[in-house]
Amino acid sequence: MPTLRLHLYDTLSAKLTPVEPRHPGELRVYTCGPTVYDVAHIGHARAAIAPDILVRHARGQGLTVNYVRNVTDVDDKILKRAAESGEAPMDLSARMARLYQEDIEALGCVRPTTEPRVSKSIPEIIALIEALIAKGSAYAVEMPGGTRDVYYAVRTFEGYGKLSKRNIEELQSGARVETSDEKRDPLDFALWKGCQADAWGWESPWGKGRPGWHIECSAMAERYLGHGFDVHCGGMDLIFPHHENEIAQSEAAHPGEGPFAAIWIHNGFVNIDKEKMAKSLGNFVTIRDVFARNDAEALRTFLLGVHYRGPIAFDTDKLEDGRVIFPGVTEAERRVDYFYQAISRLEALAGPGADEAPQAVLPKGLMQMVKLAAEARSRVDAALDDDLNTPVALAVVGEVAKAANELADLVVKRKNDGELAKAAPIVSARLLRALRSSVEPLGLLQTPGDEYRARTQKQRLAVRGLTTDGILARIAERKAARELKDFARSDAIRKELDAAGIEIADGPDGSTWRASI
Repeated sequence: MPTLRLHLYDTLSAKLTPVEPRHPGELRVYTCGPTVYDVAHIGHARAAIAPDILVRHARGQGLTVNYVRNVTDVDDKILKRAAESGEAPMDLSARMARLYQEDIEALGCVRPTTEPRVSKSIPEIIALIEALIAKGSAYAVEMPGGTRDVYYAVRTFEGYGKLSKRNIEELQSGARVETSDEKRDPLDFALWKGCQADAWGWESPWGKGRPGWHIECSAMAERYLGHGFDVHCGGMDLIFPHHENEIAQSEAAHPGEGPFAAIWIHNGFVNIDKEKMAKSLGNFVTIRDVFARNDAEALRTFLLGVHYRGPIAFDTDKLEDGRVIFPGVTEAERRVDYFYQAISRLEALAGPGADEAPQAVLPKGLMQMVKLAAEARSRVDAALDDDLNTPVALAVVGEVAKAANELADLVVKRKNDGELAKAAPIVSARLLRALRSSVEPLGLLQTPGDEYRARTQKQRLAVRGLTTDGILARIAERKAARELKDFARSDAIRKELDAAGIEIADGPDGSTWRASI
C-alpha cells in the first residue's frame, strides 16, 4: 500500500490531521456540488478546486480515489427560477447542470467518480428520513392546506454544533434556519416539505413533497461512500447549518458507528472588490464572464495562487469603453504564458536520449539546475502534503520555469560555447521532465503548447475586436513602408499595433506578431 503523508486541516477538530483512509489504498471523498438554478460563478469554481487538487494529489501518490460530487437539482430556488423562465423545473436544472459541468471541466477539474442527483436519489432520501423517525430523531407534522412536513429534532442530537463550534443554547432562528409555527423547536429543520397534488414533487409516506436541502447530501454520501468516509469538502459558508445538519442526520441514523466523515475541509470566501461575494445581492462574477476575457488555465492558476482555506480577493476593473476586466486573472495568464514559453524553449533544446546522458559532462554552473529538476516534484508533493499548499507548489513550478528560460537565454548568448552546446540538451531534458511532472497534481499545462497559443491568441483578438487578416494587412503595409524607406509611416503602424496590444518582432525571415494579454 502507498505511504500517505498528507495532512489536512480538519474543521471539526480544528487542527492539522493525517489522512488515514478507512479502506487501505482507497480514499473516499465527498464534496457539495451546486444547486443548479443559474450559471456557475467564481465561488463554484473555487469550491471545485480544493477537492480537485486533493483527488489529483492522492492519485499521484498511488491511491484509488472514489470521488463523489453531487448535483442539487431539486430546490425551491429551481422552482422559482423555472416559473420565471417558463421552463419545467427538471428541464431548467438539467440545462444548468450541463453548463456547470462544462465550466468546471474547462477549468481543468477531473470528473467525479460519481455525480449523483437529488432527483435520482429520492428512495434513499425517504429511507433515511424513515430511519430518523424510527429512532426518535425526526417527526412529521400536519401543515396548513393538508400537507405533511417532516422535521429533524435538533435537541435530540447531543453533539449538535460541534462542527461550527456553536452552543445550541445560544443559537437563534434566522439566517438560513427556517421558522415555522408547526415545528416543535425553532432550530428544527425540514427533512421533507409537503406539497399539493398538482405541484412539483414525489410521493412519500408523508404524501407528495420534496426533500429538504440537508438530508440530500447525507443520503447521497451514504449511498456512494458509506458511513464514515474519509474527507468531506465544501465552502466555509456551508459549515452552518448545512454541514452541521448533515452530521446530525447521519450520525443519528448510525448511532455507535463513529463520525459521518473523518475529516472536514472548507475553502475560504471569494471577495469581489473587497466585499464578500453574494449571489443574492448581485455581487458575483460568473465563470463564463471570466472565460469571455481570460483563458481557463489563467483562472485556475489564479485560484491556486491562494491557499484554499484563506479568503481570495477577486477584483474587477472597468475600461474606458465599459468592458470589465479581471486584473488578478490577467496577471495569472501572464504567468501561464511564461510556463508554456519555458516548455517550448526546453523542447527546442532537448534532444532525443538527452535525459539518459551522463551528468559527468555537465559544467559546474549547470549542476544547480539539474539539482532543482531532481527535487522539483518531491517539493511539490511535500507542499500538497501540507494541507494542499498550492501557492508553495506553484512557486516550485515557477523556479523550474525560470531556470528553463535562463538556460535558453544562456544558450543564445553563448552560441559558440561547445561545452554548453553539449550540456544544454541534457539539462533541458531534465528540466522539461521536472516541469511536466510538477504541474501534474496541479492540473496545469495539460494542453499542447501550440494549442494553448492558438486558443489564447484567438481569444485575445476577439476581445480587442481584431482579426488575423487585418493584422497581417497592417504588417504588410508596414513592410512596404520600410522598403520605401518611409520609416515615419512604418513606426506609426508599429505604434498603432502596439496600442492595440499586438507585439511585433522583426527578424531575418520577416516580422512575427503576437497578441499580448
